[in-house]
Amino acid sequence: MLKSLRLQFRKMNSEDIPMYHKWRNDMEVMISTNPLLDVYTLDETKDFVENIIRQSHSSKSYIIEESETKIAIGITSLINIDTKNQNAECIIDIGEKKHWGKGYGTEALSILLEYAFLELNLHRISLRVFSINEKAIHIYSKLGFVNEGVSRQSLYRNGKWHDIIHMGILKEEFLKTDVRGHG
Repeated sequence: MLKSLRLQFRKMNSEDIPMYHKWRNDMEVMISTNPLLDVYTLDETKDFVENIIRQSHSSKSYIIEESETKIAIGITSLINIDTKNQNAECIIDIGEKKHWGKGYGTEALSILLEYAFLELNLHRISLRVFSINEKAIHIYSKLGFVNEGVSRQSLYRNGKWHDIIHMGILKEEFLKTDVRGHG
């Protein structure tokens, strides 16, 4: 099982759909991670979970739980896994807002990167982050991600244009970071 001192990952199951639906429709959660900011019906969320999250051959998604309480606090995924070129993109959302600001995002992403590099033997992990999400940019930089480019003014939020920053990390860079295994 994928875990650290405070967190563990598990596969998403159908009992998680109502909770995930709540996160997916919470604008405060999604404003900094979802470019569409749409509202979804429960049936749309069920379809997304069953056909995209649970059935995909090119992604691996996990519910993030507190180890001690088994309370689900978010979701993380490796998507667009390209085994030939050994790379993937990562996504993370801490859906339970009372768990924000406690280091769970950093810890969960560290677990995911360790799994991607040491178990799946991937070479490169990328992500996209909105320029308005300064906390996430700080976390990603702390974990060793580097800025690889910018899609200028490609996100419209609150009447203003914002950039989407493309970041990436190589296996050798991750292995040099001092955040591995901490938590």
